[in-house]
Amino acid sequence: MEELIAKRYIKALKANADLESMKEMSTVFSTLAQSFKNDKFLNIIDNPNVNVKDKSTILLDAVKQANSSKIDNFIKLLVENKRISIIPAIANELQKDIADSTKTYEGVVYSDTNIDTKLIEDLSAGLGKKFNATITLKSVKNDFNGIKVDVEGLGIEINFSKDRIDSQIIEHIIKAI
Repeated sequence: MEELIAKRYIKALKANADLESMKEMSTVFSTLAQSFKNDKFLNIIDNPNVNVKDKSTILLDAVKQANSSKIDNFIKLLVENKRISIIPAIANELQKDIADSTKTYEGVVYSDTNIDTKLIEDLSAGLGKKFNATITLKSVKNDFNGIKVDVEGLGIEINFSKDRIDSQIIEHIIKAI
C-alpha cells in the first residue's frame, strides 16, 4: 500500500525535475530512510505526544544538507498529511524510477560456491544485451544448491538447481527405459 502512495508522490516530484535532481533527491531520501532503521528515531517520529512541528523540524534538519526548497516543501507536505512513515517507500520507489529511466539495474547471483568474477561480468553483459540495459551483478554465497540470478528491478529471476537437473535426468532415463 505504501508503494502506491509513494508512487503518487514521486509522480508529483518528477513533474518538473530532471534526472540529476531526481538522483539528488534519491540520495537524500535514501539517507533519510536509513534513519527509520534506528529505534530511537522511530520512537520520536511515531510518538503521538511529539507535535507535528517538532517532527517537521527533526526531518528538515536531517535534509538541511541538500539545501533544496523543493525537498523541504516535500517534507513539510508529508508531515502535514501524516505520511512520514512512507519515506522509506519513497526512497525505494525513487531508486526504482531512476533505474528505469537510466536502464541501469543491480542484481544478485546466489550460489553455494564462489563464482569467478569473469563469469559474473559475462553474465552481466549477456543479460544487459538481452534486456537492452546496464546490469551490474554481485555474488552472494548462500546455501542454494545451484546458481540463481535475481535482478529485482527488471523482474528477472533465473535459477539452475542441481537437484532439479538431477531429477530431470533421472526422469528422462526412466522414460527411455
